Amino acid sequence: AARVPLARPAAARPPAAAMAADTSKPLFPAAPHASLLPSHGNANRLSPEAAYWRNFRSSTLDTGSTAFSVTHLAFSPARARPTLAAAWSSAVHLFAGDPLAPRPKVTVCKDAAAYSPSFRCDGALLAAGDGRGVVRVFRVDKPTAGPLRTLSAHAAQTRVVRYPEAGGDKVHLLTAGDDALLAYWDVPSETPVFTVPAAHRDYIRAGAPSPVDHNLFATGSYDQSVKLWDARTGKAPALTFSHGASVESVLFLPSGGLLATAGGTTVKIWDVIGGGRLVHSVESHVKTIFALALGKMGATGETRLLSAGSDGYVKCFDYGELKMTHSMRYPKELLSVACSPCGTVLVAGSSKGDIFVRRRKKNATEEEEEEVVGSEFAWTMPKPEKQALKPSYYRYFLRGQNEKAKEGDFVISRPKKAKFAEHDKLLRKFRHKDALVSALAKNNPRSVVAVMEELVARRKLVRCIGNLDVAELGLLLDFLHRNATLPRYARLLLGVANKVLEMRAEDIISEDGGKLRGCIRNLKRMVVEEIKIQHTLQEIQGMISPMLALSANRLE
Repeated sequence: AARVPLARPAAARPPAAAMAADTSKPLFPAAPHASLLPSHGNANRLSPEAAYWRNFRSSTLDTGSTAFSVTHLAFSPARARPTLAAAWSSAVHLFAGDPLAPRPKVTVCKDAAAYSPSFRCDGALLAAGDGRGVVRVFRVDKPTAGPLRTLSAHAAQTRVVRYPEAGGDKVHLLTAGDDALLAYWDVPSETPVFTVPAAHRDYIRAGAPSPVDHNLFATGSYDQSVKLWDARTGKAPALTFSHGASVESVLFLPSGGLLATAGGTTVKIWDVIGGGRLVHSVESHVKTIFALALGKMGATGETRLLSAGSDGYVKCFDYGELKMTHSMRYPKELLSVACSPCGTVLVAGSSKGDIFVRRRKKNATEEEEEEVVGSEFAWTMPKPEKQALKPSYYRYFLRGQNEKAKEGDFVISRPKKAKFAEHDKLLRKFRHKDALVSALAKNNPRSVVAVMEELVARRKLVRCIGNLDVAELGLLLDFLHRNATLPRYARLLLGVANKVLEMRAEDIISEDGGKLRGCIRNLKRMVVEEIKIQHTLQEIQGMISPMLALSANRLE
């Protein structure tokens, strides 16, 4: 027989009112734990690194239009003041100062886009490529003066232009482009040291020099490979490994032993000393990463790896701890990022022509620490300790010379340095004719006669007179006309006048000697007048001599 379930007694059923929720009691009678409450954006809960990056103040640099992308950004390695170069449209826009202010732009090519500006290690020169494959080198202090050098080897866009960073190398330059050609240039002679026609199998869009050796540099390509090159060994790469996606940017970390590569949504860090071993992989972006840069933290002096992507984020990565430390959001997709060597200015370029600037002002404590500690970006030789003076040192006898005299001290003044005239300097250099002409131009009889006497002692006066041209000979005759009859100089100058007439008679008689003949006539007239004066004086002397003799006899 089938089993029939027994019905529950009516008295055991709960009433309908008891089945409704009791609203007189709270839903959660226990208070929530304090750790579960939201922080509501309390700044005190921020990590020290997040607080540091949030201390930057945001602004925007005006590029004039949104039709072109800011493809590359680069800061000058010179630490005097931040100098930024931004590749935008057909020119490289320069900004300098603190805060950044626009300077005259560098027009790379009038009908092609500019790419990859790179400063030389001293910040004096700037190199940039263009869409036609030509690389040009400009002076930073004269950006509108035109290119100093033009390097032509590529047949497509030159997206990689890099100066060496280490060793103070100022003459070489690395270039690569969409034609997969790699070139290493000697810039002064505009000739390549070597070229590798098929360095990669696809576009070369990334390159970076080593911070410890100016002969080493790395390149990355859309063929997903990264290659390490040595300029001393030739055309074969020293190391090759695969990133796993199209490589958009490569960057050496400050030690020189680690290399960061960006491609797709991943940033990978490789140990190049260990043969290209993968150290760490970071997947923090949701869209393509286009640029890598190093940013210095002014508070601690540490550096962070910065990555910018088309998702509009800049991520800060601590490669020492291998962890992400901070993210910065921007309103547009980013193609480039850079940080100033002093760590106070962070810039990011967008695909719509905007340059976003984050600026942080250093305090006095950080500036003093920076001078003492230094930086990974610009290392300077420490100052040597001042040695104690000993009696065997030359500086021991020079001490105290800059001390100011006190009241009651006996001061011995230094003799003033004699200033030599121009003709004296020329005589010291044995430029005899130039010395004579210089003295004649000054029109000082005493100096001219002194020079002539010196030339007579050196037996060079006759040769100097023979080497004078017509204009210089006119100066000499004019001087003789004015001073030959002076009793003090007559004996020498009349002899010089006779020598001039003997040696330069042909020049005086020639058609071009009209001025010279006028000087000779004036000189002759002056001599005739002087002879008349001498005859009159002799007559007077003849009249006075008997009277003097008679007076002398009477006195006796």
